[in-house]
Amino acid sequence: MIGGDYRRRLLPVLDSPGLRPTPDRVRETLFNWLAAATPGARVLDLFAGTGALGLEALSRGAREATFVERDPRVARQLEENLATLKADERGRVIAGDALTFLAEGPRPCSLAFLDPPFRQGLAEPCCAALEAGWLTGDAWIYVETEAGLEPRVPATWQLHREVRAGDSHGRLYRRAAAGSSPPDDAC
Repeated sequence: MIGGDYRRRLLPVLDSPGLRPTPDRVRETLFNWLAAATPGARVLDLFAGTGALGLEALSRGAREATFVERDPRVARQLEENLATLKADERGRVIAGDALTFLAEGPRPCSLAFLDPPFRQGLAEPCCAALEAGWLTGDAWIYVETEAGLEPRVPATWQLHREVRAGDSHGRLYRRAAAGSSPPDDAC
């Protein structure tokens, strides 16, 4: 972890094809942007992998986090890491497909992380699915895709900031509830 309660905790990471944790530098930048939004947040970490983003949110005061990971071995490791951090009461791991999970009954979150496997066309359908009751009116959504891909996002999402690192392009959006004016992003 970069900051918060679990700062400097090193956790085991499985060697699994396609598993690419968000780099420390990007995670630090992202959570600096989200400093005021993270404490007390209800977090959804889709395509969780190592859980780096959701765990960082818990470390920085998020109330709870749901991690969705389709690889059962990676999901088990994430459960073990939550137990190691004594965060298993605030973190829940779902071993399953993200789109299947999103098709179930929504539980609105105020902070969503979407980091799908590259070049599989999953970003856009997941962004659209999040709009079916998964987001609070003023939720923050971080979408990480391969460089060069600019997924279409719902009209209620306003781009707040962007970060690039290697083959990754991260975009942080702020959701404005339908019928309201876009959020004020002044710094």
